[in-house]
Amino acid sequence: MAEINDGDTRTMRERMLAGDPYIADDAELGEASMRAEDLTAAYNATTSRQGPLRRQLLEELLGSIGADTVIRPPLHVDYGTQLTIGARSFANWGLMAADVVSIRIGDDVQIGPNVQLLTPTHPIEPGPRRDKWEAGEPITIGNNVWLGGGVIVCPGVTIGENTVVGAGAVVPKDLPANVVAVGNPARVIKQLE
Repeated sequence: MAEINDGDTRTMRERMLAGDPYIADDAELGEASMRAEDLTAAYNATTSRQGPLRRQLLEELLGSIGADTVIRPPLHVDYGTQLTIGARSFANWGLMAADVVSIRIGDDVQIGPNVQLLTPTHPIEPGPRRDKWEAGEPITIGNNVWLGGGVIVCPGVTIGENTVVGAGAVVPKDLPANVVAVGNPARVIKQLE
């Protein structure tokens, strides 16, 4: 692990949650990551007939989950505790939520299969990257958004309510409310009324 010479006395977890540079090779973060791996492995091993157990595991794993929200396994998270999902939302198979900082998903959101919500960032400079420094920028998905299959949402992005993001789009910048966006990089092609 790299030496920390910046005078910052916060724990790596405190630095991570603030979105500031941190090193993930830390005992506290390692334990939190293993906890998430254990809970997601248990969740991903459930069957569709085990609804109450699925709900219990999600409530233990996630920061919060709203009423009548469904996430189909497999689900993958870094920590789970920074992921909050509103009511009546649905995530199809293969949601990847790299939640080193907050990922906030609103109510009535539809998430297609194999969507990636990626909050981690890494230094462009080779030295700090080699020393395993990273940081994070939060993601916010507004109410009634639809993310098509295979969408990738990059760090720091906010998607406004009612917006539709077409399958396979890569979203590196904020999208306003009430639009349809497609492509790589995602671009607005239609205003919704």
